[in-house]
Amino acid sequence: MPHFELIPLVKLLGYPGIFTIVFLESGVFFGFFLPGASMLFTAGLLASQGFFNPWILIPMVATAAILGDNVGYWFGNKVGAPLLERNTRFFRHEHLEQAREFYEKHGVRAIVLARFIPIVRTFAPIVAGMAGMRYRLFVMYNIVGALLWGAGVTFLGFYLGERVPFVSTYLTPIILILIGVTCIPIIWEAYRRLPKSTNEVV
Repeated sequence: MPHFELIPLVKLLGYPGIFTIVFLESGVFFGFFLPGASMLFTAGLLASQGFFNPWILIPMVATAAILGDNVGYWFGNKVGAPLLERNTRFFRHEHLEQAREFYEKHGVRAIVLARFIPIVRTFAPIVAGMAGMRYRLFVMYNIVGALLWGAGVTFLGFYLGERVPFVSTYLTPIILILIGVTCIPIIWEAYRRLPKSTNEVV
């Protein structure tokens, strides 16, 4: 979405709209198409211009992200697993076991880093709930991820808006760079695991 359309949209949304979008995108399965990170950066930028109060905006975003992830976890834990048990044509129990082991071992990377990847951040808490990840562990990583993504991206927009003249002119490339940088750890992890997987197959 071009920055000249995004800025007036975020202004129109205001606090209630931003809260709702972050909440839905953080764990409600039909919220994956919403413009999360770009909206947060723009909201932070507008806060630097006095349109939003950063002391209200940043805690509100983090709260919405935490609550949304909890709803996603609850949905996956209470509804997702029974659905998968009936839909054995596409899913098997061992897949859930593998997911549980993955989240137990890589929870901080799975939950926290997923926050920065579009679409993935919506489904990560649902899968964690389906896989039976311990709720206390999930909540801890959920809060860390919400602070780094929700509060962090919003603060980044606020900080650059105060420090860099005419930063709104470069809004679209900044957002693309932000998304690209956050994808690097996921790509690196996949690359690291590739030779091992290849050896196992051989």
